[in-house]
Amino acid sequence: MEDIIVRVATEEDEQFAKVITDEMEASAKVRGTGIAKRSPAAIIEKIREGKAVIAVTTANTWVGFSYIEIWANGEFVSNSGLIVNPAFRERGVASAIKQRIFKLSRKKYPAAKIFSITTGLAIMKMNSRLGFDPVTYDEITHEERFWSACKSCPNYHILESKSFKNCMCTAMLYTPKESTAKYNIFEKHDTTVV
Repeated sequence: MEDIIVRVATEEDEQFAKVITDEMEASAKVRGTGIAKRSPAAIIEKIREGKAVIAVTTANTWVGFSYIEIWANGEFVSNSGLIVNPAFRERGVASAIKQRIFKLSRKKYPAAKIFSITTGLAIMKMNSRLGFDPVTYDEITHEERFWSACKSCPNYHILESKSFKNCMCTAMLYTPKESTAKYNIFEKHDTTVV
């Protein structure tokens, strides 16, 4: 079994952009829940900005991905687009990516509140371990750009009918001043081997 390396994505990883977006869409359809559609160009942009984490094997096979999005002039950051290649699921890859994207978010935006919305229990558990708490939608960004990304979700009509106050996703928030003392995450290197 090859090692899986989780690290900040580089321009060399742009080759995986289409595979990543295709898997995001396919996984959302299988789950029957929504995920904001991303284009390969958007994934490439996040990679070039240094706002993406990728997991690859030592033979350079794509394993997983996530990225950072900035909201409300840096008041909020979201950890978004977490996806794992189906051939590599159930190996702790999602958790390693989640920890690495969280660490990158804290490093790049130490004062920002980090939020995540999800319908997935596994993501909720990972977020909880990192110090996220469940919150109402009023406690996360109110930017129209964020909510418009939900239009590709089959549940968007629910979100819209509830005036963007709640939906099928659970909102979770990490607030630095409250959580820093409770959770210390250290890593010796800029890569993680799973």
